[in-house]
Amino acid sequence: MGAALKLAAPSPEVVIAPRAGQRALLRFITCGSVDDGKSTLIGRILYEAGAVFDDHLEALDRDSQKFGTNGKALDFALLVDGLAAEREQGITIDVAYRYFSTPKRHFIVADTPGHEQYTRNMATGASTADLAILLVDARKGLLPQTRRHAFIVASMGVKQVIVAINKMDLVGYDEAVFRAIEADFRATVASLGFTGITCIPVSARAGDNLTEASPAMPWYRGSALLPLLETIDVAPREAPDTAFALPVQWVNRPNAEFRGFSGTIASGRVTKGDVIQALPSGRESRIARIVTADGDLESASAGQAVTLVLEDEIDLSRGDLIAAASGARAGVRPRVRQNLEARLIVTGEKRVEPGAEFFLKLGTTLVQATVTGLRHAIDIETYASVPARGLDLNGIGVVSLRLDRQLGVMDYATNATLGGFILIDRLSNETSAFGFVLPDTSVVVQENEPAGALGRVLLRLIGPEGSAERRERLTRASWRLASALAVGGVVGLASGQGGAALLAGLADLVLRPLARAAHDAIWARVIERRDAALTLDGGGI
Repeated sequence: MGAALKLAAPSPEVVIAPRAGQRALLRFITCGSVDDGKSTLIGRILYEAGAVFDDHLEALDRDSQKFGTNGKALDFALLVDGLAAEREQGITIDVAYRYFSTPKRHFIVADTPGHEQYTRNMATGASTADLAILLVDARKGLLPQTRRHAFIVASMGVKQVIVAINKMDLVGYDEAVFRAIEADFRATVASLGFTGITCIPVSARAGDNLTEASPAMPWYRGSALLPLLETIDVAPREAPDTAFALPVQWVNRPNAEFRGFSGTIASGRVTKGDVIQALPSGRESRIARIVTADGDLESASAGQAVTLVLEDEIDLSRGDLIAAASGARAGVRPRVRQNLEARLIVTGEKRVEPGAEFFLKLGTTLVQATVTGLRHAIDIETYASVPARGLDLNGIGVVSLRLDRQLGVMDYATNATLGGFILIDRLSNETSAFGFVLPDTSVVVQENEPAGALGRVLLRLIGPEGSAERRERLTRASWRLASALAVGGVVGLASGQGGAALLAGLADLVLRPLARAAHDAIWARVIERRDAALTLDGGGI
């Protein structure tokens, strides 16, 4: 296809079809660095899918003459960049959601900004996506913002990514350029846990490889972008073995005869008569009724908005959890925790460092949280863990948090609703960071007690089998061991005291993490005593 287009109706082969026979709804996000062609790609797909009506095409033609960057040709980016500032600057600032259908599927697409200062908007769009289209400019290759966006979508639980290597027309449709970027990307993100990576060479402006194979790139044998989106299978974000849990949003008390707890089921399934447990109090009861706007139900599952009536009078309020009782039904249950270890993506101006205080919003609850430790930051170039004293805007790292009260939570990989949160600046009410709860190893130790004291110590040090925390800790330990051996060897050769130098290096290997653990414990006690003093003095917010 040529770059210049006539103002004509889209191909009749691509039409909006009825719902019958279509695959499940697909939510996807376009992301990547600034000026990589995200908005142009989405605008062109909307046009090809028949989602742009005649009056919109006429308006697009007028807007292209005024704001366009393609001369007299249609500028498809203007279909999604609607803000005046976006059109004036030729960039995307806010998240733009668009809805369209083909005969095979319904789609919701989030077009997100590439500028570093709008990373928070990109993360917002990624939080509900099933799949990510990551655009790369064929002339520039992988940029820092490309790597940052890849890490963010992986942190948000997105497992499928399509890498659209755009602007192939500007590099002469060179296969070598495409293959080099593909190899670089696969090597870069090997540690992020993507289960599916598909790379497609495209030209969003010319329409190459968007809806059908492009004759300009006969060397590419894979699917075009839209047919791939129509047929790709995406696994559900929620783990299949999660037990029932409902965050209480509202206590429904219209009269003296009725008292129910309203909210949207976050995980699992509940049936009338099930034994439940209120968290964090731990009190148990049974489900007497499951009330909805359409009448009572015998059972309900994740995603449904319901009001639960219990057989017993239990003190529950907004932010508490109603969850399956222990042993009532198989599945991963929420845990009551007051200390969290979490991965953060900083989106605000306030520095995240030990001692910093925030509001933490998780689901329907709002609590106070204090940063008690910074485990490490993430080097966005290599995704390696690096020491840091604090996290600034767009920084990513792992922190320890102390909450002012207990909460029922899950780790984010198990359930995004009960494991994802935001940190809010207490003074400005600005969203300071997105957070993802990591597994609680102390709970795992209690439930899966290994034989012997050594096994218990090792499990506490390295984390549970298969966890991300275990991999991170083993990686850090291996580097410390290599460093200790290397330093011991060099010092030993220089001093002639090889044995003593090696022992000193190994002692540092063991004592350093113990000192860090002691520091975190002391810091947590300081926070506890300060909070206790505030309570006795009648202080607080």
